[in-house]
Amino acid sequence: MSSALETLRRDFGGDIIEPGGAEYESASRSVLASGSPACVLRPETAGDVQAGVRFAAGAGLLLSVRGGGHGFPGFGTNDGGVVIDLSKLAGVEIIDDERHLVRIGGGATWGQVAAALAPHGLAISSGDTKSVGVGGLTLTGGIGWKVRRYGLALDNVAAAEVVTAGGQVVHASAAENPELFWAIRGGGGNFGIVTAFDFVAHPTTEVFYGRIAFPASEAATVLQGWADYLRTAPEELTSVAGFANPFAGGPEAPVEIYVAFDGDDPELAAQAIDPIRRLGTVIDDDVQPKPYADTLVDGLTPPPGIQFVTRSAFVDKESVSEVLRILTEAGASERSPFIAVRSVGGAVSRVPGDATAYAHRQAELMVVTTVAGPKPVVEAARPALEAIWRRLAPHVNGAYANFLATATEEDVAAIYPAETYQRLAAVKRQYDPGNLFARNHNIRPE
Repeated sequence: MSSALETLRRDFGGDIIEPGGAEYESASRSVLASGSPACVLRPETAGDVQAGVRFAAGAGLLLSVRGGGHGFPGFGTNDGGVVIDLSKLAGVEIIDDERHLVRIGGGATWGQVAAALAPHGLAISSGDTKSVGVGGLTLTGGIGWKVRRYGLALDNVAAAEVVTAGGQVVHASAAENPELFWAIRGGGGNFGIVTAFDFVAHPTTEVFYGRIAFPASEAATVLQGWADYLRTAPEELTSVAGFANPFAGGPEAPVEIYVAFDGDDPELAAQAIDPIRRLGTVIDDDVQPKPYADTLVDGLTPPPGIQFVTRSAFVDKESVSEVLRILTEAGASERSPFIAVRSVGGAVSRVPGDATAYAHRQAELMVVTTVAGPKPVVEAARPALEAIWRRLAPHVNGAYANFLATATEEDVAAIYPAETYQRLAAVKRQYDPGNLFARNHNIRPE
C-alpha cells in the first residue's frame, strides 16, 4: 500500500487525511456513523477523483463515497478503507440561461444549491434539509417540497459526469451512454462517482409553507381526509403528515400537516390549503409566504452513540385507508415510533415506470417510521416497531432507499423490483464488474 500511497500523493491534488492528522477525527465520520478509514481523500477536481478511485482499486481497499454524509446506513465511512469525500466539488453554475440548465458539483449540498439559485429566481425540487448532499439524494430519488409539481430530483437531471471503477470519466445523458444514464437515476452509487450533475431548474417565486397542527385525538379522521384530498389537490401543493413524535408527547403529540404551495398568489394558496384546515380542530397554523430556500431546514449531527432505525414503504391507492388505520392505531401506543406519511403522485406518477431505475411511480403515499436514541432505547423499541411492520406488510410495497437504516438483500429487493434489478445488474457488469462501489444498497454484477 505504501507505494500506491506515494503514487496517490503524486497524482492527487486535494487533501489526504490520515489517522493522527488534525482533521481525521471529524473527517472519519459521516453524519450518522463513526468509522476508522485508512485515509479520507478530499478531491478538488474530477482528475483527483480518478486518482482516488485508482488508488482504492489498486490497493484492494474498501471504498466509501461521501456527498453530504446523511445516509442512515453509514455508507459514507468505513473501517480500514478509503473514503472519497466530495465536499470540495460543490460548484453551482448556470450553464444555459434559456433552458435553466444548472451544473452542480457532486459534493454540493441542497442548501448550497438553493442559496446559489435564489438570486436568479430558480429552484430545483430536492429534499428538505440544507446539509443533505445533492448526489446521495438524487441518485436514489429526491422527494422534496415541489415533488408533486416537478417530480423527483432525479427526474430533473439532464446529464451527469461519472468516474467509473476503472478510473475513467464518462458522460451520461439520453444521447450519450443512455443505459448508464437510466441506471444512475435511481440505482444509487453503484456505477461510479458522479462528479457533476446537469439539472433543469425551474423558475420559482416565494412559496406558502408551514405547519397546520391538529389534536392527536383527531388523527384518524384528519389523516384519512388529508390523503383523500391530496388525491385531487392542485399539483402545486405538496404535503407531509407527521404524528406520534416522541419528542412532542408521543401518543399525545399533535398531528402535524406540513404544506408547501408552489406559488405566491395568496388566493390560490388559500384555495389549495384551506381544505386541509377544515379537516379538524386547528390548534396551530404558521403557514406563510417565504423564499423556497427557507423551506429547507438545518441538518443536525447527533451526538455519538445515538442510533437511528428508519424504515419506509410505499402505499398504492387501494391500500391507503387500511394503512392509515394501522398507523393511527400504532401512533396511539406509548411505544410508537415517530411516523411520517409523504404525499407523492402528481408529476412523479406521469413518468413511465421503466424510464428511470426509480420504480415506485404509482404510489400515492410513502410511509416512514423512525426510532432514535441510545442503543438500549432503540433495542427496547424494536418489538413494537416490528409488530407495526408485520401489520403493514400485506398493504405496502417497496422501499425508498434514502429512508432505510439497513442494507440487507431484502432491502435491495424492496427498492428494486426484479426486472429493474436485472437491468441494473447488466449496467453494473459493464461499469463496475469488480463491485468496487459496494458501499450502497448494492447491485451485484454477477
